[in-house]
Amino acid sequence: MSDETQESGQVRRKIEDRFPRGLVIRLFVYLVVGHFFAFFLYLLFELGARNQ
Repeated sequence: MSDETQESGQVRRKIEDRFPRGLVIRLFVYLVVGHFFAFFLYLLFELGARNQ
């Protein structure tokens, strides 16, 4: 094999081993938004319990 073919195979393997960038960003955003929503619900229940 030529050096050029080996290098392109190594680059392709390196890219395929990683998660796609868009997936990582979406996962991070969903985690942040999910935790913020959970905190908001917790806050609503805490404030509602104190007003009784």
